[in-house]
Amino acid sequence: MRKLNVLIAGSTGYIGIQLVKLLTRHKNIKIKFLCGNSSVGRNIGYYDKSLLSKKLPKIKKFNKNFLKYVDIIFTALPNGEAQKLSNSLLKNNILIDLSADFRLTKAKNYLKWYKIKHKSPKNIKNSIYALPEIAKKNIKKYKIISCPGCYPTSILLPLIPIIKKKLIKFKNITIDSKSGYSGAGRGVHNKYKNKNLYESLSAYGLGFHRHNSEIEQELNKYSNSKVTFNFTPHLAPMFRGILSTIYLELKSKTSVSKIYNCLSSYYKKDTFVKILKINSLISTNDVSNTNNCYVSICKTKYKNKIIILSAIDNLIKGGAGQGIQNMNILFNFKYDEGLKWKII
Repeated sequence: MRKLNVLIAGSTGYIGIQLVKLLTRHKNIKIKFLCGNSSVGRNIGYYDKSLLSKKLPKIKKFNKNFLKYVDIIFTALPNGEAQKLSNSLLKNNILIDLSADFRLTKAKNYLKWYKIKHKSPKNIKNSIYALPEIAKKNIKKYKIISCPGCYPTSILLPLIPIIKKKLIKFKNITIDSKSGYSGAGRGVHNKYKNKNLYESLSAYGLGFHRHNSEIEQELNKYSNSKVTFNFTPHLAPMFRGILSTIYLELKSKTSVSKIYNCLSSYYKKDTFVKILKINSLISTNDVSNTNNCYVSICKTKYKNKIIILSAIDNLIKGGAGQGIQNMNILFNFKYDEGLKWKII
């Protein structure tokens, strides 16, 4: 089987670099083009010394003529850019987008949350919100694969199965998430220059963080009714990782063991989602540099309430790794190809 040719647009950001590192280990892939703007002409090893020994192309400015020579385009670009690129896709191209450009199913909602008019509304119907463990049966039907945001990945993986089974109350869910500062991108130090990122914990996006939109969209899709929640993200003094703490109220005939059994059954055959023993304490270090999601269901002092802990690496399971996982499904590659434990 021939190797598939890949173009990576936005190759020098935190997600882009992680994607390059993973794809160099993928036996079915050849990186044909690395694209950037201010980085044009440089070797990718300038941004990560571990890539200096790899035989990789120098960074070029994207040209739509490149699309004739590639099978897959990965985009890790600022919001709005993948939409523009999608208008130039050729029949044999697959776009795997790691931005928010095709996560929302209605163009008006994209305008509402991202304050940008959608540049390719016609392509929304050609895209799928591709949380791989949930959407894997449908991914092959689409040419544009939209990878979920990092926070939503950590939240939706434990919530969707129990919401589908109607095991919890759909009102007043509280979600508290903490992320390493790499989640804010390479510009994080300029954006938060008045905060000490290395020694402080900061809440941001209170009530209106953009990821609210896709969390709401997906929870409502699987509940068939309105789910109400409060989501508060925080930047933690660490480079990578997300820990989400989710507070839930059980329905009258539901127990902690029912929640545990539901999630354990749903993910029984899955490679990357690990449902731990009830009341297990987890940390971001448990999943750092892997494509895993660790989930723990915890009792509280109230019989009708539980806490779910969910931990992922935002750059891998919440970004580049999830994109590769979707690619593996799409092309019938080995499910964990390029994603084997433990990734560096």
